[in-house]
Amino acid sequence: MMIESRLGSGRYAFMKTITEFPRKVVEFPDMGIVMPDGCRLSARVWMPEDAGTDPVPAILEHLPYRKRDGTIFRDQLTHPYFAGHGYASIRVDMRGNGDSEGLMDDEYSEQELQDACDVIAWAASQPWCNGNVGMMGISWGGFNCLQVAAKQPPALKAVISLCSTVDRYADDIHYKGGCLLTENFGWASTMLSYSSRPPDPLIAGDNRWRDLWLTRLEHQPFLLPLWLSHQHRDAYWKRGSICEDFSAVKAAVLSIGGWHDGYRNTVSNLVANIEAPVKGIIGPWIHKYPHYAGPKPAIGFLQEALRWWDRWLKDIDTGVEADPAYRAYVMNSVRPARWHPERPGRWVAEQEWPAPSIRTEDIALMADGKEPLIVASPQSCGLAGGEYFPFTFGPELPGDQRPDDALSVCFDQPPVPEAIDIVGAPEVLVQVASDRRQANIAVRLCDVHPDGASELISYGVLNLTHRNSHEFPEALVPGETVSARIMLDQCAYRVPAGHRLRVAVSNAYWPLIWPSPEPVRLDLSAATLRLPLRPAARGDEVSFAEPEGALPWATETIRAPNSERHVARDEKTGIVTLSINDDFGEMRDLDHGLATGSVARESWTIHPDDPLSASGRTHWTQTLSRNGWSVRTETTAEMRSDAENFILSARIEAYEGETLVFERNFEETLARALL
Repeated sequence: MMIESRLGSGRYAFMKTITEFPRKVVEFPDMGIVMPDGCRLSARVWMPEDAGTDPVPAILEHLPYRKRDGTIFRDQLTHPYFAGHGYASIRVDMRGNGDSEGLMDDEYSEQELQDACDVIAWAASQPWCNGNVGMMGISWGGFNCLQVAAKQPPALKAVISLCSTVDRYADDIHYKGGCLLTENFGWASTMLSYSSRPPDPLIAGDNRWRDLWLTRLEHQPFLLPLWLSHQHRDAYWKRGSICEDFSAVKAAVLSIGGWHDGYRNTVSNLVANIEAPVKGIIGPWIHKYPHYAGPKPAIGFLQEALRWWDRWLKDIDTGVEADPAYRAYVMNSVRPARWHPERPGRWVAEQEWPAPSIRTEDIALMADGKEPLIVASPQSCGLAGGEYFPFTFGPELPGDQRPDDALSVCFDQPPVPEAIDIVGAPEVLVQVASDRRQANIAVRLCDVHPDGASELISYGVLNLTHRNSHEFPEALVPGETVSARIMLDQCAYRVPAGHRLRVAVSNAYWPLIWPSPEPVRLDLSAATLRLPLRPAARGDEVSFAEPEGALPWATETIRAPNSERHVARDEKTGIVTLSINDDFGEMRDLDHGLATGSVARESWTIHPDDPLSASGRTHWTQTLSRNGWSVRTETTAEMRSDAENFILSARIEAYEGETLVFERNFEETLARALL
């Protein structure tokens, strides 16, 4: 039957809700899994009622995001569905988070990965498990399932990784092209808030939850100083980056991503490099599972996942090995907008990847011998870029690029005589001289409509001191011309006949990347666009089932969610401020009664003439309550810089009712290293 399913963001989607499965499902809301060091992890587990007499494979999702309230919306759709089709589906709170004991000190730590390996071994040894285990996840869970696969725990046979990366330094939220992503600050602020919440007293116990909470708060890390202490691609980032040795992954990998996500390159990287069985799917989606993601079309992800699990965990011939290596959604040109409910387009399929059908066309953007062009963008260039990884079904996508185009050096091509499909990673090769020792360059590829509207197709950024190496950057010699290659993100986009391609070049891209310590002038003397072109598809080359899910999360809305973005320019001071308010609403779980609310506020401020005016500020509020019991955490953080240092601060306040029970400040100054 069709019923309305509430998305965690407050948006709505429709999917086929399955209420009857081949096997009856039983749920365990708090199954304890004790690690070798005695730390108890809390797992929510769904499995067939008769798994004790007819054992099943297990599927693990291992996250810091709180199974009781954080990921419960998607968990309800997904894990009972797998269980009903003959799997034990295990959703574990990582140590130091949610209802689990212990402490967390970093993302993807050796302790985290070893815990996952120990959970896999535990699951495989249970009487209800047939000994085969799969691991899945999106974002953090997509990262750690690949990293765990590289450790080769014996029972792990298959992985489904969504919105993830193979390179923790160059293709995560940390550094892109050697540029410092401001998402470092945003994500460190988010995790400070997420992990500051207590376990649920109904799980931890009325006499234990508070002690666990206060211990957690006392040891809670603010991760930004750690990440900024590794500004180059050193051993810290290499650990856990499976691109260091793709051959270490022996489990079968299904990789899934979205063109409106920040992790656009992983599907291509995995399909091109993994030696184990591997397939890739990438659609028009934001940072969400694709059975409820937007923009539409969503797909029947759970059916695709079952085909993968059935083949590699049950040894059933489901035909997945004959699937195309790479299935991608080629998006049609649309009018620029901060949100698209739907992206028209078509599904294409390649049996091999890289695909022999895709040719590279070189387009000279500057004629030989032409006088160099000056690139000296205002520091506020980039405000049309949108979020690094859009998440809220709200106004987070790139908007009309004309405001940023006006602050960039633009190379417009003639109107294309017939539609072209760009499928792959465009590149721009440049020869450029800087008047400073450090300089950034940002390149955007845009689709310019006949009336001038400019839609972002793909972009890339490069810290020019990293032009030869992310591990060993080299300072620029002012006035000396260097060659550099800017890799743009993977894309699949149809440019219609009569539209133009535009390459826009700037040396600022705020607030995506932190600005250089001084205003920079670049002299651009040569530029070539390398464009991956695929023969234009006439229609869908593959298709997917319509989305399905288990019975949605039953909730009561206390406060509806809402997302807002505002850009303001102070005409007296010239300062430009981007303000973001994401109210994720407040919901009450109709089963266990816990009410949870969350509000995130960000502001990004800069003066167009002064890179040292850049600052980021965040303020998160988290609330939990039930039957007169209530707790709240308030976390704030700020990042700014001078010419030599990054200056960081943060604060946690924790309340029982209205009583402040814990407070802690963080202050740190870290030297800039060619950033």
